Amino acid sequence: MQNFICVQCGTQFGATVETPPRCTICEDQRQFVHCGGQQWTTLERLAVNHQNRFEDEAPQLLGIGTEPEFAIGQRALLLQSPGGNLLWDCISLLDDKTIADMKARGGIRAIAISHPHFYSSMVEWADHFDAQIFLHAADRQWVMRESPRIQFWEGTTLSLWDGVTLINCGGHFEGGTVLHWPAASGGCRSKGALLTGDIITVAQDRRYVGFMRSYPNLIPLGAAAIHRILETIEPFSFDQIYGGWWKANVLSDAKAAVARSAGRYLRAIGQV
Repeated sequence: MQNFICVQCGTQFGATVETPPRCTICEDQRQFVHCGGQQWTTLERLAVNHQNRFEDEAPQLLGIGTEPEFAIGQRALLLQSPGGNLLWDCISLLDDKTIADMKARGGIRAIAISHPHFYSSMVEWADHFDAQIFLHAADRQWVMRESPRIQFWEGTTLSLWDGVTLINCGGHFEGGTVLHWPAASGGCRSKGALLTGDIITVAQDRRYVGFMRSYPNLIPLGAAAIHRILETIEPFSFDQIYGGWWKANVLSDAKAAVARSAGRYLRAIGQV
């Protein structure tokens, strides 16, 4: 019995003797099955020619990504907080070096994930660090490896510790979630940060962000979904956004960047 990992999206499945017949996440319109066909790997095989890179994205915010790039190439973020470290989003590879490095930084109290494309090996990580996993209940159907460590939360917000809050914005996925971190940068002038994955994705022009139902298949979001995102984040102050990939960050005036980007988007689809 092995926990096979989809090579295309990086999701680890429940233990089976044979490879799963299909990847439900990749067959959904928001992802895709590679033109070469469905492929599978395991943690052991992945570790043979891949390793994880660690790099500070901000004070108390450590980026963790796999090299060479695997699956959709995202990097996770370890938010280091007095009440316990929180892993935001997740990656597929977990090896001995990564476990040792995480333990040296105080371990992981919990894992929170923006949407199913970043579920990856979340249960593997949670088991190694005795951590809880917070997922929005609207995305329950996309969990490919079940675990009692997973807590499905409902509603618009979930308060954690040290002022950290999960916010259900919807959009890209019905359970699409961002994380508000009020203590970002650690300075008294900071208005905080949002960690967004690609629920709100940082554009190449760092003055803007974007919103899509499917990024690889170029399916836009409708106006109602954009307005819901704006409404759910409105009560929260933030200067910065940390997206789902290395250096995909808006480092100043980020709340205005979201509003500016939403206006541009709505004009482009003829809704303003």
